[in-house]
Amino acid sequence: MYRNSLTLIGLAALTLGACSNGTETEAPVSDTAPAETAAAAPAAETAAPAQPGVASLEAAIAGEWRGERGERDQFRNPAETLAFLEVDPSSTVLEIWPGGGWYADILAPWLAGNGGTYIAAHFPADAASEGRRASRERFEQRYADTALYGDIVMSGFDDTTDALAEPGSVDTILTFRNVHNWMMGNYAEKAFADFYTALREGGTLGVVEHRLPSTREQASNGGSGYVQQAYVIRLAEEAGFELVGTSEINANPADTADHPFGVWTLPPSRRSAGRGEEPAADFDRAFYDAIGESDRMTLLFRKPEAASE
Repeated sequence: MYRNSLTLIGLAALTLGACSNGTETEAPVSDTAPAETAAAAPAAETAAPAQPGVASLEAAIAGEWRGERGERDQFRNPAETLAFLEVDPSSTVLEIWPGGGWYADILAPWLAGNGGTYIAAHFPADAASEGRRASRERFEQRYADTALYGDIVMSGFDDTTDALAEPGSVDTILTFRNVHNWMMGNYAEKAFADFYTALREGGTLGVVEHRLPSTREQASNGGSGYVQQAYVIRLAEEAGFELVGTSEINANPADTADHPFGVWTLPPSRRSAGRGEEPAADFDRAFYDAIGESDRMTLLFRKPEAASE
């Protein structure tokens, strides 16, 4: 079950409480006491429903529901990354463009198990692209199990959308390897402005992105998939954010960021031809596969607290 507004959380809880009933059982009658004098047994208490999700980050990362996705932990370092980004599982966390749900597999059960709220700002439900609409539908189908993932709140984000959530209602916003996409669509500035509006004062923004060396020229459209770290920091600061810190948790010194098909030459995409072209049968993948996944910046920003009177 998905909810499209945070205000539904309280309503759902009230409804659930009003509909639950205890189950009464008849008192057993003693073999020796008259039936009419037998004391009634107390009503049996209905067992409380199991808490959805999982209690610890470690349990979420080790979850069997992740399947083969865990094989990429060596490149994505989810435990270290979420710790650096100061994610509190009892808070409201919004992930921008969760895609197929690599991080949602970890975040949703973890937050559900700790009383937090996970908001998935996927593609809009009415996106112009059929592919984007289908991607969102697949996400919703995958995360329909509320016993594991809790009640995920669905939102949408692209160049056409308005508010991600009620202004000032979100504690943390996370985005993984997406900045280049917004640059391609020419709405990177809008993205960071939307994040700033949705976050409460003191709320945090965590960004992981493919990193272009500072010595290389930054393409304005991010066409290679790589972005200079200084450029991402500037985008965030221009939107009003303060840089809290940077981390090399997801760094990969072997990545030279100059591959024939951009970052998509590397795993997991492993592209061997241009977009829309047939894969090249004679393309030597060994060199690029040995590099592993891309070199990535990991940045933490904060929305400043209002100046005291």
